[in-house]
Amino acid sequence: MSSSNDKTRNQPGAVVENPWRRLREFTDARIGLGRAGISLPTSELLAFQLSHAQARDAVHLPLDVDALCSELAADPQLAALGEPMRLHSQATDRMTYLQRPDLGRVLDDASRERLIGQGCDKPSDLAIVIVDGLSSRAIAQSAVPFLQRFMGLLAGELPECSLAPLTIVEQGRVAVGDDVGALLNARAVLLLIGERPGLSSPDSLGLYLTWSPKPGLTDASRNCISNVRPAGLPHVEGAKRALYLLREAQRLKLSGVNLKDRTEDAVIEHGGSGRNFLVSE
Repeated sequence: MSSSNDKTRNQPGAVVENPWRRLREFTDARIGLGRAGISLPTSELLAFQLSHAQARDAVHLPLDVDALCSELAADPQLAALGEPMRLHSQATDRMTYLQRPDLGRVLDDASRERLIGQGCDKPSDLAIVIVDGLSSRAIAQSAVPFLQRFMGLLAGELPECSLAPLTIVEQGRVAVGDDVGALLNARAVLLLIGERPGLSSPDSLGLYLTWSPKPGLTDASRNCISNVRPAGLPHVEGAKRALYLLREAQRLKLSGVNLKDRTEDAVIEHGGSGRNFLVSE
């Protein structure tokens, strides 16, 4: 005999559950949504529309640079980096930025003159560049927590590493870091940028490390650490991976596709597993 729940489930218009739904305990992917007749359940449709709206908001919401600078100054360790230099790409506004990616890859004339005026004749080991990218929300939520952990590790493991002035670039793309790094005479650049929002991750922070930055480099010259956020790769693990890549870049004098993890011991958190943490099993 069918239970009352089975009878309800078979009624026209009732939601039919999907047995795969239990897999959602392990992923944010939209699987096992169930159905109401031939359609999605109303709750799942509304959830999709909310995620879509959050992704659109993340793209269009401007970065509050004043608030970010105040947050950086409030932390004693990060305040030692000095007041960030505020820069801008050649994309004059958000619509231009979205329609002309090429303009987001280079600094405007005023920003270039400001960096040239720094007179960085002596090379520094690392330039840290914060860029709004396609998600200002990612920068607002994760830039400071990541830097707190990264700077703590850097002071402990590479205390001799010299830093160029900290910069914040508005309306920027990944390649703008090469422009900044070259003008600051930095041997390497670590760029923090808001990644393109997904329907389950409107707040994903991307990290890009480039050795010997200069205009004209392609993505093959960069190492990327993606999805740094509370619900993704934790800030502390992102910091550990960034420091590992920086250390290896300094040792090998390169970055990008030629920079691999070739160690046999545990580099980060895998407790002697001996596998490459950059390759998922």
